[in-house]
Amino acid sequence: MKKYLSILSLMFIFILSGCNNAPITAESTGVWNHFFIYPFSQLIQLVAAIFNDNYGLAIIFLTIIIRFLIMPLTLKQTKNQEKMKKIQPEIKLLRDKYSGKDRETQLKLQNELMTVYKKYEVNPISMGCLPLLIQMPILFAFYYAIIKTKEIALHNFLWFNLGSADPLHLLPILAALTTFVQFKLSTSEVTEANPQMKMMGYVMPVIILASAWKLSAVLPLYWIVGNVFLTIQNVVLQKIKRKTASNSF
Repeated sequence: MKKYLSILSLMFIFILSGCNNAPITAESTGVWNHFFIYPFSQLIQLVAAIFNDNYGLAIIFLTIIIRFLIMPLTLKQTKNQEKMKKIQPEIKLLRDKYSGKDRETQLKLQNELMTVYKKYEVNPISMGCLPLLIQMPILFAFYYAIIKTKEIALHNFLWFNLGSADPLHLLPILAALTTFVQFKLSTSEVTEANPQMKMMGYVMPVIILASAWKLSAVLPLYWIVGNVFLTIQNVVLQKIKRKTASNSF
């Protein structure tokens, strides 16, 4: 479910990116604009000022910081997922035992499942949509702050203008490649058993490439930094997982 919601959320971003993208100011109306996007816009400008008006470095820096801040949610979810794998045989036995669809049988099943979750310290809520629902408002607000902060478009970074499409088209290509790598690493176990998810791993980079080709260069820059961070995070987590598994023998 989490993976599907992540994909839908990314598509939702692309749909909304063509909506009202008027510059954000202190006078912008609406709860979302005033309490979410505007503070992020101010933060971007503050960090850019620290970097001598380098908005490219500001976007990179803030993207990494935000990813670090929401990383505990990811780590907690990953830990729960590992615990859930270990107790799957026990859960399967309970589901087979209480296979009836009547209300009484289902209540017994739920009670037994909660006992198992408590025994192994597994939080079923952390396995579902809650971590994603906490993360997405933050990521959405930062994304739209990048789009709506007019000062960004007035500055250059490396070989490109942040407010115009990359003239060399290197950023869209890198955004697509890093999306593919990040997707493969984060869903490797899922895609092996789910052909639809495997296909999505090839579709999403194409969508990213097509979208980023003509978008302001700051957006693929943001996607690249986020993808690289998540890729490194997944590699580190997999190494820790393998080390833990080897030490358990």
